[in-house]
Amino acid sequence: MSAILPPRDREAFAFLGLGSNLGDRLAYLQQAMELLHTRPSIRVDEVSSVYETAPVGGPEQDPYLNIAARVATRRSPRRLLAACLGVEQALGRIRRERWGPRTIDIDILLYEDRVISTRRLQIPHPRLGERPFVLIPLLEVAPGKTLPDGRSLATILGGLAPIEGVHSVGSQITAPA
Repeated sequence: MSAILPPRDREAFAFLGLGSNLGDRLAYLQQAMELLHTRPSIRVDEVSSVYETAPVGGPEQDPYLNIAARVATRRSPRRLLAACLGVEQALGRIRRERWGPRTIDIDILLYEDRVISTRRLQIPHPRLGERPFVLIPLLEVAPGKTLPDGRSLATILGGLAPIEGVHSVGSQITAPA
């Protein structure tokens, strides 16, 4: 069996990072959760609190709202990526420049304990360990989670201290029923 495919007889758990800094940021995050949930073989299982953060890299732009979500899926990592890209497109994401402003950004952070490195997909996400705005919400939906190399998310986050510029703004985004 290929390392890219999940066992067909069970759901796999994947963890997504989402961000928005254009328009009604909360609405885009909620719509992304709902659209993902309506895709075949994807169930949004849990959603983190919302965090406001300054943009990292790229041009000058407005702050982001970020969340993490745990999804249960029977899709392969590639097919899950295709669903995420489809939701981004449905919500008006335009890719003009790297790390530029966006209505919605959806990244696969982790997929079970798999390590995948292709031109289009890298899991764990390659900058996961550098970004408190990803790790803080991820720890809410993946407490105690370790990376495939054995490092815990909490230990990685601790190594980034002191953490500045990540502010909780509440729990406005919900997992669809």
